[in-house]
Amino acid sequence: MELFEQTKQRPIKSFAIRNGRMTAAQREGLHNHLQQWGLPINKGIINTAQVFNNNHPTVLEIGFGMGDSLATMAIAEPEQNFIGVEVHTPGIGRLLSLVDSHGLNNIRVFDGDAVEILKENIAPHSLSRINIYFPDPWHKTKHHKRRLVQPEFLHLLHSRLLVGGILHIATDWEHYANHVLKHLAAQPQFTNIGDHNGCVNAKDFGRPETKFERRGKNLGHGVWDMAFKTTK
Repeated sequence: MELFEQTKQRPIKSFAIRNGRMTAAQREGLHNHLQQWGLPINKGIINTAQVFNNNHPTVLEIGFGMGDSLATMAIAEPEQNFIGVEVHTPGIGRLLSLVDSHGLNNIRVFDGDAVEILKENIAPHSLSRINIYFPDPWHKTKHHKRRLVQPEFLHLLHSRLLVGGILHIATDWEHYANHVLKHLAAQPQFTNIGDHNGCVNAKDFGRPETKFERRGKNLGHGVWDMAFKTTK
């Protein structure tokens, strides 16, 4: 997802495109279902009531990876609408296959840069929740400027959330968790609704455990979930 320009010549990106090899099912998902469940990025602000044919709350997930957790949440919460944003083509194909196989009507997909999509396609104060699960932590100090959670990006997220909406971030990298807590503490328009450590229980916010997460836990990694409620 392309972050705001630090210079006019060279915008900083918080992601690297990884198209990778696609399975037959992923290719089929893209070919057969993207037109039906994909959302266009060149037609301006979407009307979620028209897109989903209902007025249910809308949740947006930035960087849904292979889509398993997003599909699981959509199955568990049929009275919520879900929009996924991803740049990883095999992951988009995988999610579309899951949408088809489970007959899900409450998921739509954007293929592109989350910053541009938020600015150009998502209406102000239209989202009930934004989920960012396991973003690239960009471990090296010189790469911290590439981290997705930055002040300008947080202002953009706030502008798209309803008053009282939730920003839910999960990471398995403690330094990144501290980075998130530090930056959100500096944003008075967000209130941390976690415990004395600033963290929440993932299950309380409907986040399923992922294969990636289970693998990390088996290696002794911790996982930090943080949730923040918007104010005016």
